[in-house]
Amino acid sequence: MGLAERRRTLGYSQEKLAELLGVDRTTVGRWEGGKTAPQPCQRPCLASALGLSLQELEVLLPPSQAAGQGDAEPKSTDHPSVGDPDEMIRREFLRILTVSGALSALPLDEAEALADGVHRGNPEDFARMNSHLWQVYQLARTKGAVYPVVRDQLATLKEALSRGRNGNSVPLLSSAADLFQLAGEVAFDSDRYVDAAASYALAASVGKEAGAYDLWACALVRHAYVDVSEKRYREAADVLRAAEIVAARGDSALSTRHWVASVQAEVLAGLGDLTGCERALARADEVQHLPDNSSNGGWLRFEGTRLAEERGARYVQLGRFDLAEEVLLKALAQSALAFGHSYRRRGAVLADLAVIGVKRRDPEQVATYAREALDLARASSSGYIARRLRSLCDEFGPLARDHRVAELGAEIASLRAP
Repeated sequence: MGLAERRRTLGYSQEKLAELLGVDRTTVGRWEGGKTAPQPCQRPCLASALGLSLQELEVLLPPSQAAGQGDAEPKSTDHPSVGDPDEMIRREFLRILTVSGALSALPLDEAEALADGVHRGNPEDFARMNSHLWQVYQLARTKGAVYPVVRDQLATLKEALSRGRNGNSVPLLSSAADLFQLAGEVAFDSDRYVDAAASYALAASVGKEAGAYDLWACALVRHAYVDVSEKRYREAADVLRAAEIVAARGDSALSTRHWVASVQAEVLAGLGDLTGCERALARADEVQHLPDNSSNGGWLRFEGTRLAEERGARYVQLGRFDLAEEVLLKALAQSALAFGHSYRRRGAVLADLAVIGVKRRDPEQVATYAREALDLARASSSGYIARRLRSLCDEFGPLARDHRVAELGAEIASLRAP
């Protein structure tokens, strides 16, 4: 039996299978004819759509295809070309600034004055502009849309640092460490891990030079999270130990060290250490004893509202699904208040609940929660939610034979990095 025979056995036309996978009908035809091969990222959900394991799919592919030879996927970019005029980017920032709900309190003339101050190299205006950019980033459904403005701000900051070599550059260096972290966040959400890691490394280096310990530590945490996302837990643990040391020298009124503990809990869960994970969660939980301004809403956003979903996610990692489900359902019920505008946070909780459904072999639970997460991924173009869903596909196993799960898997395969 070949691909075509398997497709016909399930009652799919080429058009229907192509629609499920987000490809052209002719692509399915080329696969079935042995002319090209499904890409590695397409194979898990193609297998799901056909009710096969990956191993069974490999058997159906001709030898040249099983070896992974096929069409090269076109490369895409999530940001405009480097030739965008600075003035256009500046006007776009002012437009975002004035129409965004959270920033509407800033009048247009004040926004203009702020932009002018930035272009003159005023350190206080750089810090204020960065703060606004973080708010725009948090509100933006498509995070990559913020990139042109971040790039313009970095270019302007570079000019200001060049002009101010003989003066006190520490405030500008702090703004640079701040802004490099935001650039890294945009790259990370777009699945550009190399760019994200480079931005975080620059942020850590500049934060160290500025003597800004909390900025420095937060950059290290973000750098560690690149390793966490690729399940390189031991490498992440090394970076987090450095972050813990740096954070201890920072401002004790800020939540930096508690965020370090939160990510350490994720690493320890990944390593299977339940006791160590719960100790780290207990340290993270102490953030609730800090004053209300312990996070600045910009480069430091860790505060108590995330603790329930974090704890639930860690229990999922550790396979304690009984503990995880209770915590995650409570977080989901409170999501309107706790998550605010964050599709990413709600999507992560939904993905964890879908994982629990997979482990319980409950296709209805998988379809219910993963479907909503898929809708959020499409609405926000979030690479983070898409990654979580693709990881979910890898765990479908026998559930892939359920038509609801198979169709869901095929739709997840059609998601593209923003």
